[in-house]
Amino acid sequence: MGQNPHYQLFIDGARSEGSTGQVMTTDNPATGDEWATFACAAPADVERAISAARRVLDEPKWRDMTQTQRGKLLYRLADLIEENADHIGRVETTDSGKLLAETVGQTRYVADYYRYYAGLADKVEGAVLPIDKPDMHVFTKREPIGVVVAIVPWNAQMFLTATKLGPALAAGCSVVLKASEIAPAPMFEFACLCERAGFPPGVVSVITGDAENCAIPLTRHPDVDRIAFTGGPDTARHVVRNSAENFAVTTLELGGKSPILVFEDADLDGAANGLIAGNFGASGQSCVAGSRGLIHRPVFEELVQKIADKAAQIRVGDPLVADTHVGPLCTTAQITRIEETLATAVAQGARIRFGGAPLDQPGNYMAPTLVECSDLETETLKVEMFGPVMSLIPFDTEEEAIAIANGTPFGLGSGVFTQNLARAHRVSSRIKAGICWINTYRAVSPIAPFGGVNQSGYGREAGIEAVQDYTRTKTIWISTSDEPMANPFVMR
Repeated sequence: MGQNPHYQLFIDGARSEGSTGQVMTTDNPATGDEWATFACAAPADVERAISAARRVLDEPKWRDMTQTQRGKLLYRLADLIEENADHIGRVETTDSGKLLAETVGQTRYVADYYRYYAGLADKVEGAVLPIDKPDMHVFTKREPIGVVVAIVPWNAQMFLTATKLGPALAAGCSVVLKASEIAPAPMFEFACLCERAGFPPGVVSVITGDAENCAIPLTRHPDVDRIAFTGGPDTARHVVRNSAENFAVTTLELGGKSPILVFEDADLDGAANGLIAGNFGASGQSCVAGSRGLIHRPVFEELVQKIADKAAQIRVGDPLVADTHVGPLCTTAQITRIEETLATAVAQGARIRFGGAPLDQPGNYMAPTLVECSDLETETLKVEMFGPVMSLIPFDTEEEAIAIANGTPFGLGSGVFTQNLARAHRVSSRIKAGICWINTYRAVSPIAPFGGVNQSGYGREAGIEAVQDYTRTKTIWISTSDEPMANPFVMR
């Protein structure tokens, strides 16, 4: 890409350095070399972004824009995303290590999320109420909830931004997008597209920075009305505590240890592909990674061998190369965490069936790994490693499989592979998770709600109801009587 790029904050329609001059670097995970720098926000910059977002809500250019006009801006943004998918994908791959095919494909697909919400922008409706009082006309209308803080992690930035920004803008809100301080470059490229689409200054700002200087003042700010957060449970607890300062409506999409249940009647080739996709897709760096493979004992060895055979064909390498299957992990810290977790699991009696170590080459490369777990206390069954590690454990009965699946504080994704339709309905209804895929895995759509239960968070993103989550209902009472309002101190 030539000289290393430098990215500035995007606040109120303008680019600037942070007020303290703090700059951070970002490395290319495929090489370990620094490739870009970016400005970091300080509390004064957070104040500028929130003030702009609050101001624009009262300015005619955004406040009085019709819902149909807002939809047209979203359609324009969707077209720009699609047109620039190759460039944004290449930036994201260089910054995060995700496969180029995935980043480009995902960027193109999220254009449809913005189109979906563009179409819903003028479908946000109120209702006339059949009130129980004579001479009263009462109706409701939905108004923008206000200033939204959207916090996204690095692992699926364009997708996780779309599920927040799309409905928020369709509803007429203003948004301060806080990108991760790890690999934020694609979000600053995306800011350019928001500007080109024609959104008024202040409607969308993009900033990044550390917790103390950026995230904490952002989530505590008294002018914030709504927080949409995707990340880990530990950080989420801080976000919830901070939101007590402003009573912002908060939704959380957190991590998971998603189970994939494979029954003896399943198509084993399809199940093996599902487990591979669920664990090694995106190098395992997915909140819905199906990192716990629960396999019916009669087919356990056969299926594990199929998975191992497929894993042996995986090409790990440069994410910019077209025939690479698994790229590097985003940070060296992930490699360390995986190594430590695997060591603990082996000490507990787990057996490494494939892989199990980083690759001996520059970059953050981890071999796809299969771990046969000796019991339910094995460390790899508990820790979200965010890497290409699949834990496999046999079960004997349907009841046991459901109990193991639900034996976690998380509850985001889940999968069931079976040819028995009754079993598919029965088991999926009892798994405690926000999503259950049957004979497939990791499918998403703007039409389908996405979110979890328990320590995987609360609230839902995507789907038709998401727009309403960025509105507040106002009730309006109109007296239709020709008589003046009665004296309230004269009882009839």
